[in-house]
Amino acid sequence: MNIVKNYNKKELTLSIEGRIDTITSQDLDKEINEELGNFDSLIMDFTDLEYISSAGLRVLIATQKKLKSEDIPFAIKNVNDSVGEIFRMSGFDKILKIE
Repeated sequence: MNIVKNYNKKELTLSIEGRIDTITSQDLDKEINEELGNFDSLIMDFTDLEYISSAGLRVLIATQKKLKSEDIPFAIKNVNDSVGEIFRMSGFDKILKIE
């Protein structure tokens, strides 16, 4: 997994490449937590994401809960068909804001 951070003023976009699995989900969680307080909105760009496991889904839900409690917008963009299918099968497409 590779994470590219891009700030547009106070909006942070994390572009995720590769796979979010049991091992890499911890790295993603760490990256998000290190940036907390530096952004007013968070976008995750999944253009180059190939796969997300249940561990990755847990990170997304935990992130959404943290940001919602602080009234910080959070969206996921550019989800491909295979990752979108994982969201649909798990019901996360109903929970997360996917654009």
